[in-house]
This record gives sequence, C-alpha cells and structure tokens, in this order.
Amino acid sequence: MIGLDTNVLLRFLVKDDEVQGDRSARAIRQAAFRKEPVFLGPIVLCEMVWVLTSSYRYTRPEIASALTQILDADGFEIADRDVVRAAIDDYRARNADFADCLIGRTNYARGCRETLTFDRRLKNLDTFRVL
Repeated sequence: MIGLDTNVLLRFLVKDDEVQGDRSARAIRQAAFRKEPVFLGPIVLCEMVWVLTSSYRYTRPEIASALTQILDADGFEIADRDVVRAAIDDYRARNADFADCLIGRTNYARGCRETLTFDRRLKNLDTFRVL
C-alpha cells in the first residue's frame, strides 16, 4: 500500500499543474496496475476540502461530490470509510466544515455520545453539544 499526501491528491483531482498532474495520475495508475491500494487518511481529506474551498473556490456540493467519488473509486483505501461517508452526509446537509463533521462522526464511532464544542455553528449536528 502507498499513501498520498494532499498535494498529490489535489494535483490528481484538479490538474492545475500539467507535470505534477501527470505524475500523480501515473503513480495512481501504476498502483492500480499492481493492485496496490492507495491510502488516503482523514487529515488528507480535510486538507483537500480546505484547499478546494479556499484556493479553488469549489462549492460545497462540488466538494461533497468529489469526496463521494473518491470513496466510491476502486483502488483507494480510506481510513474509517463509513465514518467519512457519514461526515460527508453531514457536510452536505449542514453548514459546518468538513473537518468538524469528521471529528463529530469519528468521536461518535468511538463511543462518544456527543462532542463538546464552543462552536455555535455546530448546534445542528447531532454529534455535537455546544457549551
């Protein structure tokens, strides 16, 4: 298994740098040819969402769609895939950052009945309680 850093995943997705986009696509294709999974950790996904939002101005629906396509693609090994999918659903339905959605869903999956926060924007997520 190989892991991808956020910048490699972004070059693969947005193809804004032709050379790096080709190199990242080639590396991912080669891994697929070897039937070697490509690992994407939760921090990479959070960074990806942040960069797509802040630098590329992708919309929330575009980002949710990209995340879903990554989860559904063959060859990618996603840590806690079901937790990530639930966080994408929260992100799609609520006005919360993806990282917060993932924190709430990760904590819930680990047995937390709620995650305490001071962030009032998270009051509509079932996984959080605002102090």
